[in-house]
Formats: sequence, structure tokens, C-alpha cells
Amino acid sequence: MKERLFTRWHVMRVVRLAFAGFLFANAYETRQWIFVPMGLFFLLQAVFNWGCGIQGNCTVNLKKEHHE
Repeated sequence: MKERLFTRWHVMRVVRLAFAGFLFANAYETRQWIFVPMGLFFLLQAVFNWGCGIQGNCTVNLKKEHHE
């Protein structure tokens, strides 16, 4: 669990975390509380690195194929 929280931070996780903060601030400022569950959703995705399915289907194959 500790490894999942503190390792493999990439740009998309940081973007999700920033977006969650924006949604929480917007919910507080405008008193539109529907933004809180949305912010919580993005916060959980950022903290636990969820969002690519159980098998990690978001990985990109970096092998170059040579077609001749």
C-alpha cells in the first residue's frame, strides 16, 4: 500500500490531483456541493493510481517495429 502511494507518480496523476483540488475549491467557493464527489473521485484516482483497469491496460508498448 505504501509503495502504491509514494511511487510511480507521473504527469497524469499530478493533473488528477490538481483537478481534484480545483473541484474542492470550486465547491467551497460556489457552495455547489455536487463538485465534492467529483473531486473525491479524481483524488482517489490520483492517490491510488486507479484509472487504467485491473490489468494496467494504459501501458504503451515502446518497442519499435521494423517493417521491411
